[in-house]
Amino acid sequence: MIRDDLNSKLKLSKEEMQQYGYKIIDHIVDHFETQNSKKPVTIASREEMDSLLTEQIPDQPTPANEVLDFVMNQIIPNSTIVSHPKSYSFVPGPSNYISVMADTIATGFNIFSGGWAASPAAAELEIVVMNWLLMVFGFPTKNGGGIFTSGGSMANLTALVTARRIKCGDDFSKAIIYLSDQAHSSNIKAIKVIGFKKEQIRIIPTDIEFKISLNKLKNIIARDRLEGLQPFCIIASAGTTNTGTVDPLHEIANICQEENLWMHVDGAYGGAAILANNGKKLLKGIERADSLTVDPHKWFFQPYEIGCLLVKDHRWLSNTFSEKPEYLRDIEGNESEINFYDHGIQLTRRFRALKFYMSLKTFGLKSFKKAIQYTIDLAEQTEAILRKSTCWEITSPATLAIINFRYHPIGKYLSEEELDHINQNISKKIVEAGEALLVTTVLQGQITLRMCLINPRTTIEDIKNTLIQCEIYGKEELVMTQKKYN
Repeated sequence: MIRDDLNSKLKLSKEEMQQYGYKIIDHIVDHFETQNSKKPVTIASREEMDSLLTEQIPDQPTPANEVLDFVMNQIIPNSTIVSHPKSYSFVPGPSNYISVMADTIATGFNIFSGGWAASPAAAELEIVVMNWLLMVFGFPTKNGGGIFTSGGSMANLTALVTARRIKCGDDFSKAIIYLSDQAHSSNIKAIKVIGFKKEQIRIIPTDIEFKISLNKLKNIIARDRLEGLQPFCIIASAGTTNTGTVDPLHEIANICQEENLWMHVDGAYGGAAILANNGKKLLKGIERADSLTVDPHKWFFQPYEIGCLLVKDHRWLSNTFSEKPEYLRDIEGNESEINFYDHGIQLTRRFRALKFYMSLKTFGLKSFKKAIQYTIDLAEQTEAILRKSTCWEITSPATLAIINFRYHPIGKYLSEEELDHINQNISKKIVEAGEALLVTTVLQGQITLRMCLINPRTTIEDIKNTLIQCEIYGKEELVMTQKKYN
């Protein structure tokens, strides 16, 4: 067969496909085997990337292996390794090989997971995995339901659209929503996207432990009612991104019950801790939520993208999102055959459930529990090391595998401005050196280093080595700062 004929059909020969596929698998396996020996951080400017990658749209074909080699030599090395043991910042993405291969299957077979008629098995598998999660979080499996999304941001958006529809109907002009000053930014973005104005959002201050202040919450709700407004939803955090803090979920559920409010729990980060030894105690009250966001591509060790929204009654989703256009008339099916395009925003959906299903089946839930518990213990070990040091000060203790600390050596009398400057530069230096992804956040006005330790392949030795390097940078910055400010 002539090569041009294959190109015009966007095809490779069987032998070419096999050779190409084996080469890609070898690259992925090598990544899993060797990433620990590489530097986790890549830094590049827009100008550098423009000069490396900008080109005109190619009119003529390029050999497949040549394109692949360019990607592996130029693009992949210029991407930060979020699954690296020393990737401590934001929320790392540890991933796992089984799920990577499951994603390859789902993509390779191009399975449409939007409706039952297109793939009954894909829809059923999503129901099965969703029911597993409903049971894990204490939601009812009879009426409960949910949907897999691209991530926590889309899950939160889907939840808030549903809450608005169920609680407010078509008129939400007086509706008020409540969340803490530590709630994830995706919630604010979702609130704005669905049409709420700034004056309809109440940001509730947190206490010294970074939990939402219940007294202030109650007072603001009461004031809003007196002013003729319509409180309709509270967003509670189950593991904030900054500190891993869990809001008092049981008490918030009581308020929602008394005030007839929707309770949404953003557990995108911390929800997976329900599998830890004392997870149910830490997350007490999560089962009382009307809706819950969890993010399997975080602490459930899945590759991007997979978020999840759980709800107490699956009919809330279909009542909010179901549309019946003529072109879907022949595939509606019966009531037991769930069309997930009726449960969320997307019509076209990839087969996200497959990777979660295959990894849970392969490793077993017990292994996931051990991995989550290991990372929680690792953060507590890290806190113990920091507390024994004369260089470090804990700004927020180890909570759900997140710990915040700053360089503040004993006997050195430094202003807050000086401490902020030193800690910011420690982060800058270690990131620029590529040694670790360790960035800062701000807690109670102080710049602080933050470690998120959800990678089960991170060791205490990785952390010790990072802290040693940070101390070296800290001492350098201390000398330079004292010269600058004195």
